[in-house]
Amino acid sequence: MFPFWGHPFCSADTNSFKTHQERKLKFLKMMRDSLEARIAALNAAIETIERQLRQEDTGT
Repeated sequence: MFPFWGHPFCSADTNSFKTHQERKLKFLKMMRDSLEARIAALNAAIETIERQLRQEDTGT
C-alpha cells in the first residue's frame, strides 16, 4: 500500500532519509488530493438529493 516502505536508514547516503521523506510527503499529498475530490463529489451528491427533496416538499 505504501510505496515508501523500506529501510532508507541502512544506506551510508546522507540524502536517503531526505529522499525517503520527500517520497512519503508526495504520496501523502496525492492521497489527500484524491480524498478531497471524493469528498467534493459526495457533498455534491448530498446537496443534489437535499435540493430534490425540498422541491418535492414545495411542489406537492
